[in-house]
Amino acid sequence: MRWRRAMVVLASAGGNSVPVIADLVQTSEDRVREMIHRFNELGMVSLDPQWAGGRPRLITTTDREFIVKTATRRPRSLGQPFSRWSIRKLADYLGTKKGRKVRVSRERLRQILAEEKITFQKTKTWKESNDPLKEEKLARIEYLLEHERDRTFSFDEFGPLAIKPDGGSCWAEKSRPQRLRANYNKPHGTRQFFGCYSLGQDELFGTIEKRKGWEATLRALVLIRVFLDDAKKIYVILDNLNHHKKREIRDWCRDNEVELAFTPTYSSWANPIEAHFGPLREFVLNNSDHANHAALARAIRSHLRWRNSHKRDPKLLDAERKERLRVRSEARRRWGHPRAEAA
Repeated sequence: MRWRRAMVVLASAGGNSVPVIADLVQTSEDRVREMIHRFNELGMVSLDPQWAGGRPRLITTTDREFIVKTATRRPRSLGQPFSRWSIRKLADYLGTKKGRKVRVSRERLRQILAEEKITFQKTKTWKESNDPLKEEKLARIEYLLEHERDRTFSFDEFGPLAIKPDGGSCWAEKSRPQRLRANYNKPHGTRQFFGCYSLGQDELFGTIEKRKGWEATLRALVLIRVFLDDAKKIYVILDNLNHHKKREIRDWCRDNEVELAFTPTYSSWANPIEAHFGPLREFVLNNSDHANHAALARAIRSHLRWRNSHKRDPKLLDAERKERLRVRSEARRRWGHPRAEAA
């Protein structure tokens, strides 16, 4: 430190010996001698040495910005004959680019990208809704979620449910995973779970049907109406399948005070029940091998009872959150905003 070097010089000028000075400033005698010699050679400049700080930087801040900008662009847009960068290809391009060259080793390039939080990720796609009433439908759903939540339900089909082994994850002895039987024949056909979710009560229920159709949809809507049977109007959020709009369903809804709030085309993420199908798949279907549809139906109903009595279970909430983000394609997406940008 500067004050310590100054004390050494002053103590030496006062005629003190090196051991006394070393004891005064709490340093070694060799260090004291070094300070005195440097003062005799350089004068006052030695009190504030400008240390070099090691090897000069070869990659400047501007170079790092250029590396990040290049790494996040598609190679073909820069005239390169491939669709994505590897570390080797990126390092070669940076070192041979005409005009501006950045020579960097592959390991240092990897470190720079990690420090700048540039990681190797899978690309994602999204489908923009072409529904001319998109904004109107989303605004209606948002209003119901904020102002009529206690009287709003969400409905959708989940399936097809087939009788077959489904892979998954579970605890097992190391290098000895649990095995599921091979599946060659599927004689049982399929089923559909018609899921209903009460936003106000946070309860999931539904029916299991042999196939989709307006009759099965009507039975699910009757189940919703019975759930809140007080003759007052209720609201059901659902998607745009043709049989959801059958004349028989519309007539029944009009007679029973049920308003259908349709999601826009290609906007299943706006349906709140979608987030609850992820835990259903994870806890009932994955890592399962049900004997028949009756056993599968019992497993689904058992899970629904458990789910409705453990609504705040951390594992359940985490699975719902992950499924919600997966359906919405990106975190914090709300009503389609902000819109994803094409690469």
